[in-house]
Amino acid sequence: MKLPHKLTGIAFAAYMAGIIAFVVSAALVAINSGLGAGYLARVLQGYAVAFPVAFTCVVIFRPVVLFLVRKTVHPPPSA
Repeated sequence: MKLPHKLTGIAFAAYMAGIIAFVVSAALVAINSGLGAGYLARVLQGYAVAFPVAFTCVVIFRPVVLFLVRKTVHPPPSA
């Protein structure tokens, strides 16, 4: 089962936010409390907070980032 094409931006935001929130949560938990017992549980607790924040930020700031990329990257050469 696939989502309709019009939800491409939301799917992108969900995947991007999910991956980034998990990686950042894992890194911060490791830095702050180490890799000992309960590490994964602590990561998932942080992830539960980080994912909604990251998802909201990706949805809100995606247009801004696309604008900045267009302003700072040369377009592809014409064929």
